[in-house]
Amino acid sequence: MIFLRPNLRTSGSKIAHPETVPDWPSLFREQALVVEDQRLKCFYEAGVPSAETPLSEVSFVAMDFETTGLDSRKHDIVSIGLVPFDLKRIRCRDSRHWIISPSRPLVEKSVVFHGITHSDVVDAPDLSAIIAPLLESLAGRIAVVHYRTIERGFLDRGFKSRLNEGIHFPVVDTMDLEARIHRQKPTGFWARLMGKKPVSIRLADSRTRYNLPYYAPHHALTDALATAELLQAQIADRYSPDTPISEIWR
Repeated sequence: MIFLRPNLRTSGSKIAHPETVPDWPSLFREQALVVEDQRLKCFYEAGVPSAETPLSEVSFVAMDFETTGLDSRKHDIVSIGLVPFDLKRIRCRDSRHWIISPSRPLVEKSVVFHGITHSDVVDAPDLSAIIAPLLESLAGRIAVVHYRTIERGFLDRGFKSRLNEGIHFPVVDTMDLEARIHRQKPTGFWARLMGKKPVSIRLADSRTRYNLPYYAPHHALTDALATAELLQAQIADRYSPDTPISEIWR
């Protein structure tokens, strides 16, 4: 994942979430009736858990993208990593990783981050060629990401450009869960004057707080695994297996 520090807006002492969380099961039922692409229809027909479902009963899939840049309007996906898991087990054997030929040219800055070069993508498939296995891997599971703007925005725009239909899905954002603790209050004037910086909620720094091992960043599959482990640690630290999924999804 190419990291961009999000602009987390604050209101009082609480994080102000810009979006309203949809009624995801109802939205999926509605989308299943109106989408035209059969692969999307199957994805929506698989449904999602009800808002009251305890975390112990939820099937998750950690997802991470590497991209040609940070703006989904100007850039595209170059790799996708998926790792299915639940609270008890991470299923590495069932993980998926694709390198994709982007519709926009690679730029030097992004190549430095993720190491995917022109020779890596020259014979790689377009996103359209992996839509079926991608949606099959996501169907019925809750996606887990670290900074949802990337995965949601890029996948939606990637689908629109290829299918003329976007995609909507709930996510658990491990960065958002860290922000709820460490970004509740803006850094005060005196703290800034003394050079105090906000607590980092980057993936690697967040993992360090839970004594999780260091992984080299910017590989989609490794970052997906790192995100899965981080969510397990976050839930063990301050939630419960009985916590409803509605407490943490967006």
